Amino acid sequence: MGSENVFALNDINLDIYKGEILCLLGTSGSGKSTLLNMMAGLEKPTEGEIIVGKLHLEKLNEEKITKFRQLNVGFVFQSYNLISTLNALENVSLGMTFKGIPRKVRDKAAKDILIKVGLGDRLYHKPNELSGGQQQRVSIARAFVDKPTLVFADEPTGNLDTNTSFEIMDLMCSMAKRYNQTLVIVTHDVETSVYADRVVELRDGKIVKIEDSKVRM
Repeated sequence: MGSENVFALNDINLDIYKGEILCLLGTSGSGKSTLLNMMAGLEKPTEGEIIVGKLHLEKLNEEKITKFRQLNVGFVFQSYNLISTLNALENVSLGMTFKGIPRKVRDKAAKDILIKVGLGDRLYHKPNELSGGQQQRVSIARAFVDKPTLVFADEPTGNLDTNTSFEIMDLMCSMAKRYNQTLVIVTHDVETSVYADRVVELRDGKIVKIEDSKVRM
């Protein structure tokens, strides 16, 4: 039997604009999460370029790509990815410690954004003391706290009920617009995709459609 090359992504050509909310839409295995990981510098393409500003991410070594993410990127995950032994305030402020920000400054920033996402009365609660929606609010606060240029959200509503999903999308998109941040959302859910300025539909590692979407805000 002959061998056949299988590509997670193939012939992708996509521009994303500053301050844009972009949705990568597709079923499981369509390549959307792989594309997001490449945009974030978590994976490197075997061919082609990934350019953010003037940086060619595919050319950066591990030290430089890590610094790029620390300075420019926030993440929101389906599984929240909170540290179970830390409270909400500590989870949100943790990332700023790697930037050498003084504790008083980062604690104030974390407290302020947790209040903005509606968790002012949950500052000292640990993840197991919070609902799924509250944990995702902590995750959003962590992603946005130091106003990164880019925020990547991988299935951010995947573990939430419908009403909570709408609340989380409203919150995340309003924060991105407030700070003119670029937000890239991966989802399989068409209802989630309508929050985006543009929707990029993927199938079998290829872009099959790009269209504008009405923002539900």
